[in-house]
Amino acid sequence: MASAPMIDIKYLKQLLEIFDASSVHDLRIEQEGIDIRLSKSPRREEPAPVHTIQYAPPAPIPVPAPAAQEARPAGSDGGAASGPEAAPPDKKYHEIRSPIVGTFYRAPSPDAQPYAEVGQSVSPGMVLCIVEAMKLMNEIECDVYGKIAKIMVENAQPVEYNQVLFLVEQD
Repeated sequence: MASAPMIDIKYLKQLLEIFDASSVHDLRIEQEGIDIRLSKSPRREEPAPVHTIQYAPPAPIPVPAPAAQEARPAGSDGGAASGPEAAPPDKKYHEIRSPIVGTFYRAPSPDAQPYAEVGQSVSPGMVLCIVEAMKLMNEIECDVYGKIAKIMVENAQPVEYNQVLFLVEQD
């Protein structure tokens, strides 16, 4: 009974290294009963990583009628709020909006202090947060003098174009 042809492992390793370094995408070698086919097409067993972002639309800011506001006791919202306290509805605030779609970050890194806190004085050019879009970190700057009245987005949450990020009580 005839034995199957043998292939030199060193030769095969060298062939793979040369093929990997080249710009050739497909290669077929037939030699002494051995048929070798190499292809640089995407591997099916290792799909590209997929990043999933769950989108939750921003909660609308309720602006109760003056009579309803007086009738409701302060702090009785039916449960504990998970985010920063709501800004008083009787004042007019300057809105800092997201110029792009991306992910909102309050600090430059997970270990760092946030750029801005509620009650902090701010001025034009001061960085308030980062919105990451396609692995690019975009610093969002304040454009008025004032104090941060409310942070409208939780850290690491997706934001939409023109979504309000901060409310600033102007000086």
